[in-house]
Amino acid sequence: MTSTKTRARISRRQFLLSCAAGALTVGLGASLAEQGHAAEPIKVAGIYTVPVEQQWVSRIHVAALAAKDRGDITYTFSENTSNTDYPRVMREYAEQGHKLIIGEIFGVEAEAREVAADYPDVAFLMGSSFKEDPALPNLAVFDNYIQDASYLSGIVAGAMSESGNIGMVGGFPIPEVNRLMHAFMAGAREMNPDITFQVSFIGSWFDPPKAKETAFAMIENGADMLYAERFGVSDAAKEKGVLAIGNVIDTQGDYPDTVAASALWHFEPTLNAAIAKVRDGSFTAADYGVYSFMKEGGASLAPFGTFEGKIPQKALDLIASRTAAIKDGSYEVEINDAEPASS
Repeated sequence: MTSTKTRARISRRQFLLSCAAGALTVGLGASLAEQGHAAEPIKVAGIYTVPVEQQWVSRIHVAALAAKDRGDITYTFSENTSNTDYPRVMREYAEQGHKLIIGEIFGVEAEAREVAADYPDVAFLMGSSFKEDPALPNLAVFDNYIQDASYLSGIVAGAMSESGNIGMVGGFPIPEVNRLMHAFMAGAREMNPDITFQVSFIGSWFDPPKAKETAFAMIENGADMLYAERFGVSDAAKEKGVLAIGNVIDTQGDYPDTVAASALWHFEPTLNAAIAKVRDGSFTAADYGVYSFMKEGGASLAPFGTFEGKIPQKALDLIASRTAAIKDGSYEVEINDAEPASS
């Protein structure tokens, strides 16, 4: 991920208020102390290359705040950390006695793993496009495998697009974005096998103006539904009177007449599993991606809110049946990490 000093348009207060309620009820909600563990909080630090308001990082941040409020951890964080500074900040937190360091190392994989090797007594839980290395037992990886919820949101999009033309704006074509787009597209095709897609990547994790302009171009080219993988897309949809599907967080409160559905990521199961393992001394190299699956409580389809009663019943029936099947394991959404292309 790339760094930026630009702030999100929503305020921290608005953002945290909108997320706090859900964060406290998702995943392993009971505190570790209530589960019989020692009450001493674990010292945790977060390192983020973008503002904590950015969709993906926001889910990690909100989960950490919830764990802090429960008394399971102490928590400090650095945001807007450039990739060149990332290893230095990792070392500083390790030297300060933090027992668990969380963050995202997509743009600094090799350097971050070298730092982790120098601090074998510190647990590192890092977003990564690569897998864990058994030779580096104190670094575990994760990613937002919310393809289940993305697929369900695609069903809504396919059912509500009248033109059969959907625009999709992403940050970078890396696995964690690609798999969500493919799942969304598969869901949309359930409703309309002939639906077409315009796919574009803006080359940034946080550039709302660029995402907005890209979305405008797609609308001009016939899209009446947008997949808002980045901030800025829903703004374009709102201004032009078309619909949008949210990603990772629920923004319908900001776009009540625009965002028809959202695929949500809940980081609480991932973080709480790591906290428990650090506490009992069993933390080791592993892929925590599984905790983002819907059956683990790591993903969900947001409530339809203002779009209740507006989504075709055929789509609602399919969503209900597929949700149940996903949760009981009888239906699996394909994980496709290849770069998606326009139709």
